[in-house]
Amino acid sequence: MPTPLKLAVLGFWHVHAKDYARQAQEHPGTELVAVWDDDPALGRPGADHFGVEFTDDLDALLAREDLDGVTITTGTDVHRDIMVKAARAGKHIFTEKLLAPTVAEAEEIIAAADADDVKLVVSLPRLAHGYTQAIREVIAGGELGELTYGRVRLSHDGAVSRDGNEGWLPQRFFDPKAAIGGALTDLGCHPVYLLQLFLGAAPETVSATYRSVAGRGLEDNAVVTVGYPDQRIGVIEAGFASPNPFTIEIFGTNGSLSYTDEGNVLRVSGKQLPVPEHGKDPFAQWVDHIADGTRADDNLARAVELTRMVVAANEAAAKGQVVAYDGRELG
Repeated sequence: MPTPLKLAVLGFWHVHAKDYARQAQEHPGTELVAVWDDDPALGRPGADHFGVEFTDDLDALLAREDLDGVTITTGTDVHRDIMVKAARAGKHIFTEKLLAPTVAEAEEIIAAADADDVKLVVSLPRLAHGYTQAIREVIAGGELGELTYGRVRLSHDGAVSRDGNEGWLPQRFFDPKAAIGGALTDLGCHPVYLLQLFLGAAPETVSATYRSVAGRGLEDNAVVTVGYPDQRIGVIEAGFASPNPFTIEIFGTNGSLSYTDEGNVLRVSGKQLPVPEHGKDPFAQWVDHIADGTRADDNLARAVELTRMVVAANEAAAKGQVVAYDGRELG
């Protein structure tokens, strides 16, 4: 039996920090040994919860020869600095999305990981879900004809006050500096990478409408529309202000597809299809890449395009106009 990889959590800023710490404890190939955070008020309770060492000295932690890798759940604004430092220390990296605030920083992180043979994986979990695989097979089979329209919506009510209490999503998620953006930049990443998977990752134009229902500082209600060269239209919806079911709709010249997580129901032109079980989650894939010495090529390419789309959407919302996906000026 191989010796488990020793892992540390870097940052308890993100709400998924506990999830990845739990996975590190539960996966047979990994062991959680430490937690770092520059804010002891966040990191120390996390370390105590999982019964591991807490430190606020990142350099000392990364210098440990017995540490193999890190999961990163800090604010997005410090991803580049922390990941490059971890890569240069030879520590494998599993990170919460968004990979970085800019495409340039995302590419710098990937280059640093490649330079030191560090295995880097970004958490894009819905790519491994059963409905995603089923939808890909339907599209590839041509039953829908030429695709014309796609829509993916994901929302929860974390920003909304209940019974006089502030919403369960921490206020730090509405800090423009640390979070980079609101609902679209966080939860909206899932609809973004799914739409890119189904319709393609190279649209021409991006427009966005952001609103704040709860008024907590950043958008908690977002719609992004993308236009493709072949005339397809894609719609990305994300929110922190309503507990809607997760939904996917794909339309083509010959038929339509819909999926909802209410009942895990997939329909193609009115006919219900079975939904497969989920595949390996990104954390397990990361452990496999470390063990096998392989690079997560598809994951990293999609992480960069996800970053590109989020940057374009945030720019479109800020300017109140349509922008080019690839950064060109529109004529």
